Amino acid sequence: MKGFFSRLSQALMLPIALLPAAGIMLGVGGSFTNETMIEAYHVGLLHDGSVLNGFLQIMTDAGNIVFANLPVLFAMAIAIGFARAEKGAAALAAVISYLVMNVAMAKTLVVSHMIHPEGTAVLINGKVYDGVLTDMLGITNTLSMGVFGGLIAGASAVLLHNRYHAVKLPDVLGFFGGARFVPIVAAFAALFYGIALTFVWPYLGVGFGAIGDALGGLSDSGSGWIASLLFGLIERSLIPVGLHHVFYLPLWQSSVGGIAQFGDQVVHGTQNIFFASLANGDFSEFTATNFMTGKFPFMMFGLPAAAYAMYALADKENKKVAGGLLTSVALTAFLTGITEPIEFTFLFLSPALYYAIHVPLAGLSFMLMDILNVKVGMTFSGGFIDFVLFGVLPGVTGVNNHWYFIPVVGAIYAPLYYFLFRWYIVHFDIKTPGRKGSAVAVVSKKDFLASKAGAGQGSELAQKIVEALGGRDNIEDVDACITRLRITVKKGALVKDNDYWTQELGAKGLVKVGSTGIQAIYGAQAATYKAQINSIRGK
Repeated sequence: MKGFFSRLSQALMLPIALLPAAGIMLGVGGSFTNETMIEAYHVGLLHDGSVLNGFLQIMTDAGNIVFANLPVLFAMAIAIGFARAEKGAAALAAVISYLVMNVAMAKTLVVSHMIHPEGTAVLINGKVYDGVLTDMLGITNTLSMGVFGGLIAGASAVLLHNRYHAVKLPDVLGFFGGARFVPIVAAFAALFYGIALTFVWPYLGVGFGAIGDALGGLSDSGSGWIASLLFGLIERSLIPVGLHHVFYLPLWQSSVGGIAQFGDQVVHGTQNIFFASLANGDFSEFTATNFMTGKFPFMMFGLPAAAYAMYALADKENKKVAGGLLTSVALTAFLTGITEPIEFTFLFLSPALYYAIHVPLAGLSFMLMDILNVKVGMTFSGGFIDFVLFGVLPGVTGVNNHWYFIPVVGAIYAPLYYFLFRWYIVHFDIKTPGRKGSAVAVVSKKDFLASKAGAGQGSELAQKIVEALGGRDNIEDVDACITRLRITVKKGALVKDNDYWTQELGAKGLVKVGSTGIQAIYGAQAATYKAQINSIRGK
């Protein structure tokens, strides 16, 4: 089960990686076409009708289109991530499945007379179900399933693909054999489960909506901070096993995270609601219980301060080398919100430092942002770039999003992290980077450049990684997310232990997921090593 969810998390990273680019287009375009900002700063070039304004409107819609079509992107990602071969054919089958499923649902609603006369709700046995209809990819009044629709279509397609991608048909039908057969059978399957979902999903949709309403009710009653606190604690606790994406995506992208209406548009999921609010200039529908804003204080201020505490405690002769490493991971956390490099720097040295200090402070950050009614969203994570685009810019254009509380709380979090980490490291003699006897390899610039130099037919380090995985014959699959190599092996017992990876191979740490799942944390170089290892394997 751990291995499955690890692979699911890895697959979902593909569409998630698109969100920063789409969010930047939406954030910049939406902010600089806001009439309040244009009037406040008297920027004539941005007035409606100008060339620049027209370009920015196009940019806004270009960003919107990605968020509007995330379900089909998730369908493709699931197919690509789980397909054993012919991944492109699997992705095509997933798209076909998603389209046929939605058409089947839309038409079934019509022929079964389940559309309310006003065309805004579904009727089942005389009962009205609101908020479950949407328009998707030119299909009118299909069921609004959010990313769950994409996951269902993608999962169905990849199951059929893995079973039939090598099927052999009689000679007269030979052209339709192999990978070509998969989209055909996937389309027929989607036709039938699309019809079935028509009679099931409205109930599920209303159920998910009730969860969202309950969370919203907590917020309205002044107790939304409970949901935010629990979210922060759980999300950070799942980071070590790489399953946090599986946890937060339903909240960000489905009715579980809330439902809001902007004119005739019904929007599901806290992230989608935020960007719909941004595009419409109306934040009244975006609650503070948003499962996003709490990341900013500890990612931009807390963890960089923890890195400084580790630098301050490094031995004098190691300060220069340790400073290079820690400055790099601190800047990564501050600018982009990618915190795994720094978190794994201390997680494997002292799990208590991570779970007893860092995780509670992260949960507290989400709670504080909720209590202070801060309404700042993000595309991917809580770094300075998202903070400026989706906090500061909307704030100065007249949106009352209380963005200024983030640096205020950050100013408290920075010394709090610094002194707590410094005290803990000294008191329990934790061997952080640069301290004598450190179990964590401090990688110098020379070592780093040497590891990058072999980007061709596999570098020396990549060769050693393959050996540490038990050799080429023991490796079944190699992939990478933003910071981790994610590997499936045949025999986990043949893989070297954590100390070997950190001391000999420059990894921040090693996570074993089940008996065959391996995650090696390498930071931003994970994708490079993936390519090198697959090159060595001839893949």
